[in-house]
Amino acid sequence: MSNTFDRFSVESVYAELLARAPENKIEPRMEPMRRAMEILGEPNKAFPIIHVTGTNGKTSTARMIESLLRAHDLRTGRYSSPHLNSVTERIAIDGESVDDATFVRIWDEIRPYLQIVDDELTAKGENRLTYFEAVTILGFAIFADTPVDVAIIEVGLGGITDATNVGDGQVSVVTPISLDHTELLGDTVELIATEKAGIIKPGGFLVSSAQPAAAAQVLLEKARELETPYRFEGVEFGVENRTVAVGGQQLDIQGLAGRYPGILLPLHGEHQAQNAAVALAAVEAFIGGGETALNHDLVMEGFGAATSPGRLEVIRKAPTVLLDAGHNPDGIRASAAAVKESFGFTKLVLVIGILAEKDAPAMLAQLRESYLDLTEDICITQSNSPRAIPAGELAGMALEAGFNEEDLFVTERLDDALEWAVGRSEAGEDFGGGVLVTGSITLVGEARMLLGGE
Repeated sequence: MSNTFDRFSVESVYAELLARAPENKIEPRMEPMRRAMEILGEPNKAFPIIHVTGTNGKTSTARMIESLLRAHDLRTGRYSSPHLNSVTERIAIDGESVDDATFVRIWDEIRPYLQIVDDELTAKGENRLTYFEAVTILGFAIFADTPVDVAIIEVGLGGITDATNVGDGQVSVVTPISLDHTELLGDTVELIATEKAGIIKPGGFLVSSAQPAAAAQVLLEKARELETPYRFEGVEFGVENRTVAVGGQQLDIQGLAGRYPGILLPLHGEHQAQNAAVALAAVEAFIGGGETALNHDLVMEGFGAATSPGRLEVIRKAPTVLLDAGHNPDGIRASAAAVKESFGFTKLVLVIGILAEKDAPAMLAQLRESYLDLTEDICITQSNSPRAIPAGELAGMALEAGFNEEDLFVTERLDDALEWAVGRSEAGEDFGGGVLVTGSITLVGEARMLLGGE
């Protein structure tokens, strides 16, 4: 193992992965993934799976599911994307990023088999395995090697032809569906729901957030077609009561098989409370088929340990700097409600950076609407991602969205953006100021590193 680790590093593996088609270049196909699983001995069938899709809240929900399962003494694997700081974050064992040595060793072991698939694809005139396909294969291989008792697998995009769909979820989880990635998934919630319904499997169990009526109907019809049991938030389970608490909120949740009062959740906002109810129902479905209540103390323990980095995360205080990876209008709207509910800001400085494939005009319009009463200072910037909209171009979009030119500070450098934002939040005699960094997970990830996040 030491020789392998000496020859290769996480950085060199990441460079190999980045040499493939990038994450936003999705191949709507499944056969290469099935072929890779076949020649690797079907690691996708080595452990039960809880499969998570949706438009918003996937990662937070997956992390809460993971935390609840760990409280029940189950060894977990979690596959999520994208990452904030290191590619190893995408593959977690027992709540922690896979260690570098395992990441490198398993990549070295599967590399020749991936080359077989690449060669077969090239011979047929098709593109070789993409970045996301390769990382997904690596995740399944690591979970099988560990081995884990259960894997929580987060869909990358959609469902039907997402690379993760080589796994058959014992429980399929669908978080709130809204319009995002419309160029790939369709421009109506029905079309998007049809893609996401692709993770529902015969013999499985569907747990869904409350959905727009059109999306709920698609999910319902798919579950009935496959004769898969289904439960929807707001019908069979949900949050009964919630109150803001120090560092988060207190919840009373009605689950599938029991009622769980007094749950302390260290995450902010009504949307996270709803994610918690969905996570709890998913774990009830997994452990007891939705018919056996969970131990209340273990549920308390699981939720108490839940974290969701980059999702309304307080990264520093005095002034308070929040990081939020909201990257579509609905996500921004939910985060804004949580900010106003949980933080007593009298003014807020926004630091905004958005990726090119996102609906930047709609996001900027939502940011202006959501924070108009709190914000006069807005910094327009960009992450180092090649997909980032250049700061100057994004500033033009911000003006078109109704922001005032005199309120804007524009810089390509995130360190300059953060320095300016902190300075503006501390300016004057108002001590209730804060900073919100938002718009893309790449921006949030870089800000997290600059501000010393773990």
